[in-house]
Amino acid sequence: MVNLHLAELTPDNLFGALRLPPQAADEEPVAPVAWSVAEAYVNPTAWPRVVLDGDEVVGFVMANWNPDEEIPEFRAGIWRLNVAREARMRGVGRFAVDQVAEEARRRGLDRITVLWVPGPDGPEEFYLRCGFRKTGDHLFGEVVGELLL
Repeated sequence: MVNLHLAELTPDNLFGALRLPPQAADEEPVAPVAWSVAEAYVNPTAWPRVVLDGDEVVGFVMANWNPDEEIPEFRAGIWRLNVAREARMRGVGRFAVDQVAEEARRRGLDRITVLWVPGPDGPEEFYLRCGFRKTGDHLFGEVVGELLL
């Protein structure tokens, strides 16, 4: 996967994004992309993007940029990250995190956050390898992580 790039969600890549896991019956600790698309539609501060390998959708990331958000953990950070099963362990997730961090820097921010479901099947190890640290806080039963930029 040497041809990764981030792109805005468009009618041309929407179907590829919607096909990413999880689907409705899957047991994964992240919401389906369809939920993210719906949330982005009604939330103007959401930042939905697809990760492309060439022309193929291999991932989806949605960040949020809202300096006025009452809850500090939701002001700037990753809301969702979905990666195609066949693209996992190939750098897609790390690329998406790096791109969100770069966008945060571009916006003059020095911190991004992410929440994850705790447990053995959750993404905790992934986020820790990406440089996030646990803050010790929990929101909605999820672990809060932060990445200082």
